Amino acid sequence: MLKIFSLGLMLLSLGVPVTSNSDSFTACLPGEVKPEMVVMLEANQEPTSAAKPKPVTVKQRLLQLKAYCKDGKLLDGRGKEIRFVQLIGCWGNPPEDYQEQLNQQQAEIKRLKTKYTVVQISCAQDGAVKLIS
Repeated sequence: MLKIFSLGLMLLSLGVPVTSNSDSFTACLPGEVKPEMVVMLEANQEPTSAAKPKPVTVKQRLLQLKAYCKDGKLLDGRGKEIRFVQLIGCWGNPPEDYQEQLNQQQAEIKRLKTKYTVVQISCAQDGAVKLIS
């Protein structure tokens, strides 16, 4: 089994009530995850629109999932535990084994999705996030 940190993945468990109130929401997140972190870009609904896709933040995604805390675990609206994965791949000069690392990360995410709702946090938090399809 691969060590999660050797892949650059950070799995984070949460455990405080999630509400729309910013203060209690922030208290629910571990120090590594901020409510304003981008998880994906949302494509425009109109195909003719020239507007840029809008970023979706951790807070917005958890609200979409109807997240709540129970017995110290963050659950989605269906009662499935939520886990965060910090994606790798934003290398200026990628390591020699970058493709292997990306493949291992995707395999681990696929495995996690069988048991958890997985929220993937983009490695690019500076606005250079690519559209996830």
